[in-house]
Amino acid sequence: MITASIVIYNSPAKDLQTVVPCVANSIIETIYVIDNAANDLQRVFVEHLSKKVAYRQGQGNIGFGAAHNIAIREAFKKGAKYHIVLNPDIEFAEGIIENLVKFMDAHPETGQVIPKIRFPDGQLQYVCKLIPTPFDLLFRRLLPAKMNVRRTNKYELRFSGYENIMNAPYHHGCFMFFRLSALQEIGLFDERFFMYPEDIDITRRMHEKYETLFYPEVEVVHAHAAASRKSMKMFRIHFVNLIRYFSKWGWFFDEKRRETNRQILEDLRYNKR
Repeated sequence: MITASIVIYNSPAKDLQTVVPCVANSIIETIYVIDNAANDLQRVFVEHLSKKVAYRQGQGNIGFGAAHNIAIREAFKKGAKYHIVLNPDIEFAEGIIENLVKFMDAHPETGQVIPKIRFPDGQLQYVCKLIPTPFDLLFRRLLPAKMNVRRTNKYELRFSGYENIMNAPYHHGCFMFFRLSALQEIGLFDERFFMYPEDIDITRRMHEKYETLFYPEVEVVHAHAAASRKSMKMFRIHFVNLIRYFSKWGWFFDEKRRETNRQILEDLRYNKR
């Protein structure tokens, strides 16, 4: 059994009219739509998109990870094998989920997988990264992009070419395909993070015990909004939660980060020879 969850907060109707049918036309059995708005004005609209929708109120804006945890706990109760965390601005073709299930069934040591992600114009999104340092997430944004080309190439694993399977310790949260038995072992999203670094945190914890793979044989479209680069309010939320993340894992002295990143870079560079 496969379940999925989408967290909404006054989300555009056009996005929901795209993503929900995509999910409903796959082998996914239940689509949990967790509404973080203060009201349920989108309930009727969302429920009419598919009979597979299970609408839930998030009791106010409780954050990305906490809302998805509501759905994941229900997926545990249903006995689901896999669960997919989706952004509302996702679109994919028929057969994508089936392909990912086959891949996960064939790789029982894998706890999490992410497919190739593209922008609507076809441009590749670099959704696999090293475990970030404070420079990668806080200080780099203050410098011109041209000064960070070499660092970005390494941090976002661009040098790999994104054409082969790779075991990356950080997956972007727009599309996270979890093996629920592994997720039950490592724990759910850390609800201390209201938004943004929860995907870093959960992938990192998963990577410590299981493979967290990038699988480029299937593709998904993500209309990435990059809200924290356009809104001062979202930037503040991003900044505060990054401080919480580094306070949890370590700022400049993080031995696990150093060793994990070293191993990933070594493996990828060896495979390119």
